[in-house]
Amino acid sequence: MLSDNAEPLQAPQRLTDRLAALLMQRIESGDLGPDQRLPTEQRLSEQFGVSRTVVREAISQLKSIGLLTSRQGAGVFVAPSHRARPLAFDPTVLHSMEAVLQVVEVRRGLEADVAELAARRITPEKSRAILDALAELEACPALGTAGVEADLRFHRSIARATDNPHYERLLGFLEQYQRDAMRVTRTNESLDNGYMAQVQREHRAIAEAVTQGDPMAAREAAMRHMANAAHRIEHASPPVRRALDALLQPPASPHE
Repeated sequence: MLSDNAEPLQAPQRLTDRLAALLMQRIESGDLGPDQRLPTEQRLSEQFGVSRTVVREAISQLKSIGLLTSRQGAGVFVAPSHRARPLAFDPTVLHSMEAVLQVVEVRRGLEADVAELAARRITPEKSRAILDALAELEACPALGTAGVEADLRFHRSIARATDNPHYERLLGFLEQYQRDAMRVTRTNESLDNGYMAQVQREHRAIAEAVTQGDPMAAREAAMRHMANAAHRIEHASPPVRRALDALLQPPASPHE
């Protein structure tokens, strides 16, 4: 069971997400084990200082990703350990610079594998699709969402060239945690012509290595691009850092 001395959730910022994240952490750590019954809505409401509506919504989140299950007439339980669960991150993953950089770090190895495999399996048709995506990206203005979406489509075109649909699905999953951060960092890059030129060279290096069927060069180019992306976030100018920090803060919501 949850500890009786758990601290109430004080801040009114996405209370549902914060409670879901706390319960998820306790499930993943084993504090709440497989097949263990959760306390009642009323008990959780009192324990964490939130309304029963917040509790219901948090439980619904965790049910949707397979961590919790309802048993008619018995209550809500932690899902059995053998049950397959969809991939999911902590709902608060977007709310810190460290978390954004961690997602970039995850993508670094993934993008390297994707680029290498795409280069091994490249065909003329796949090459055209990748180069078309690159041309679309290079034609987009640095500011605005169009460039972000074109950037993501370019990387997906390479994932598609692997002939392994799971790579494209994984990248698609990670995209939801990067769109806002990419919009801010692209703004940062647009203010420095050197940055923009560097990003374009990195994208072109990946595309050329993949379409030329050079697996090792493709891997190295993708790794370099993601490492440089993290570097650009970490060394953004103070105004851009402030804008990114503000963007990552969850919006306040009224007490339920």
